[in-house]
Amino acid sequence: MPDSAAFVAETEPLRRELLAHCYRLLGSVHDAEDLVQEAYLRAWRSYDRFEGRSSVRTWLYQIATNACLTALAKRSRRVLPSGLCDPEPDPGAFPEEAGPEVAWLEPVPDAMVAGDPADPAAIVAARAGLRLALIASLQYLPPRQRAVLVLRDVLDFPAAEVAVMLGTTTAGVKSALARARARLEELAPASDQVTEPAAPQARALLDQYIAAFENADVAALEWLLVRDATLEASPMRTWFAGRKTCVPFLRDRVLGSPGFWRMRPTSANGQPAAAAYTRGQDGGYQPYGVVVFTVAGAGIHRVSCFGDPSLVGLFGFPVPSPG
Repeated sequence: MPDSAAFVAETEPLRRELLAHCYRLLGSVHDAEDLVQEAYLRAWRSYDRFEGRSSVRTWLYQIATNACLTALAKRSRRVLPSGLCDPEPDPGAFPEEAGPEVAWLEPVPDAMVAGDPADPAAIVAARAGLRLALIASLQYLPPRQRAVLVLRDVLDFPAAEVAVMLGTTTAGVKSALARARARLEELAPASDQVTEPAAPQARALLDQYIAAFENADVAALEWLLVRDATLEASPMRTWFAGRKTCVPFLRDRVLGSPGFWRMRPTSANGQPAAAAYTRGQDGGYQPYGVVVFTVAGAGIHRVSCFGDPSLVGLFGFPVPSPG
């Protein structure tokens, strides 16, 4: 039998970063948690045969990555609404809900995947590798290219180690990485630096957005959104681009009267976020989901809403009411 105490001591400190790794590949917190559990079970079963030819960290990443690749062979890629169709030009359009065949990307709470609190640089680097736009773009890469890019560019494993993990050659890893980088640049070209969620400016914009939304203050929302801001909300496939379209849609279809919405600040995917509730007919508040904001410069560039009530609990907020 494997030595339980030794196994826990060597592997448990890696659980959080392995969860982040599986999330990058799968685009779902729930799927990532399941695959991490599977990886630990596989590792436990073979721990007494681990010969130390690599570090325990590399060995666990190999097990987890291959578990994810097996799972991805059977699943559809996860998307945001903006990955399904062009933006809707009419702010008066009634949003169209996508069918059950669409697998939605999920946000991840920063608290679940944060780096070592004693190493601020590591936290910033981890957040950069979890940005919503990056995770969405990764879904368009073939699974093995996705794995190579994450292992090399996000986690900085040497090409030779990645080759061993994936059962290929170093030349194969370099070729796959070149193709993945080229495709990723097409999908998500380099843009202005995204503001860290804890930065004073980002937190101020988040607080102002929450206040404007809760007060149904259309003028304040218009001031907070940049001219080319985008707005999307799963499970709706309809999304909007441009402040002139987003603001009328929010005003006429979403905001309601003051007090209809309640929001609580948090962070997700290395970005400012909020858990959202809506007021029911009985006056109580029910969970709506989580909203993630892309902040760069002096304004909000993207509002990504995830209309899944279960996410509110995942982010550590009370269900059903914020009180």
